Amino acid sequence: MPASTTPTNPGASAAPALENQLAKKAEAWSALFSEPMSELVKRYTASVDFDKRLWAADIQGSLAHAEMLAAQGIIGAEDHAAIQQGMAQIRAEIESGRFEWKLDLEDVHLNIEARLTELVGLAGKRLHTGRSRNDQVATDVRLWLRGEIDTLVGLLTELQRVLVNQAERHAEVILPGFTHLQVAQPVSFGHHMLAYVEMFARDAERLTDARKRVNRLPLGAAALAGTSYPLDRERVARTLGMEGVAQNSLDAVSDRDFAIEFSAAAALIMVHISRLSEELILWMSQSFGFIALPDRFCTGSSIMPQKKNPDVPELARGKSGRVVGHLMGLITLMKGQPLAYNKDNQEDKEPLFDTVDTLSDTLRIFAEMMDGLTVKPEAMERAALRGYATATDLADYLVKKGLPFRDAHEVVAHAVKTATAQGVDLSQLPLAELQKFDARVGEDVYQVLSLQGSLNARNILGGTAPAQVRAQVARHRARLGA
Repeated sequence: MPASTTPTNPGASAAPALENQLAKKAEAWSALFSEPMSELVKRYTASVDFDKRLWAADIQGSLAHAEMLAAQGIIGAEDHAAIQQGMAQIRAEIESGRFEWKLDLEDVHLNIEARLTELVGLAGKRLHTGRSRNDQVATDVRLWLRGEIDTLVGLLTELQRVLVNQAERHAEVILPGFTHLQVAQPVSFGHHMLAYVEMFARDAERLTDARKRVNRLPLGAAALAGTSYPLDRERVARTLGMEGVAQNSLDAVSDRDFAIEFSAAAALIMVHISRLSEELILWMSQSFGFIALPDRFCTGSSIMPQKKNPDVPELARGKSGRVVGHLMGLITLMKGQPLAYNKDNQEDKEPLFDTVDTLSDTLRIFAEMMDGLTVKPEAMERAALRGYATATDLADYLVKKGLPFRDAHEVVAHAVKTATAQGVDLSQLPLAELQKFDARVGEDVYQVLSLQGSLNARNILGGTAPAQVRAQVARHRARLGA
């Protein structure tokens, strides 16, 4: 197709009829309508109040599209230069807060296009050649989400570094490990922190993997069937740094899998945050007293002056439900939609935006809060001693002396029953008392029954021994570059 030969005068206003087409919402799509949209419907269908955050992605995508149109000879060089000049001014206006967002223009795309037309005349109208708002918005959301994923992966990395630091500082600190919230076996507090590092590492992997499917180009699919213009979609994808082009026009404009997949990964991150939050809440309570959180992350009571409440972990625990709810909302949004684009999809943005905001704020706060965490080793050790945490070690000791494990399990159960009746730990029972349960018991049993001995004994890959914790810390530092 030959390039446009219509001259562009960026300093001149477009014809009034052309301006009015974009200034009046009903005329923005065609002259078919015989009456204006009602004010109620206008407010109900408008999205500019929330989708204007896509402005940078919209400009980025439009500039890549314009560059390709010029390269293909679909628009002229003068039009291309005018579009670039106009977009630069629009960017400056938005960044300075001088841009006027108009509800009448419904969304971020028409607002920017209308302003471009005001600035550069007919060239602004030619920008939309070969595309629809359907493929335009799909592209904008993908570009925006790609950048947010990169930020979130960085935040997850920082949180992991903080937890790794805590693990290194507290490799030797003994924490009662729980199953069913009952004392089970002693573990290193550092080992416990590294469990969350593993979770957040998987979360970062999921986001990085999802980014590959986010980073595909819908632009050029137009409304739903592609376009008759000789577009070079691969060129646009390269310009935008995308990893591929959506291969089916119907799917390109209607697909929101990428948003759902991201939201699923985000929901899982918040589930991990919620689990950590629950432990912080328990550990900070007087019943546990294992940790203290910095004052700036807590609040007091309006009536009880002694209170110091873990509001940040509690709120994060609550916000996990919010993010999970957004995931359910997006899945429900898509489940009954026929191909191709439907107005329903306007409802994808608010839950997606809120998911990103909630997750970003939470990760930033938790990195700072966990860095300031104070550990109380004495309280942890006292709790471990109350729960007969080394009972399994005694059973393993007897197995190594030749007793079958099931028999050893029964012997130790009797020993725990006796210790409970006397109100003492297993390590406090006299040797003669322990030998009543099995004659194989010797003086060396007390090393086995000590909390530190139990910890050191689990010196296998993935175990809780301090030596293993330090090895894992080194591995994570190499992985995280810290």
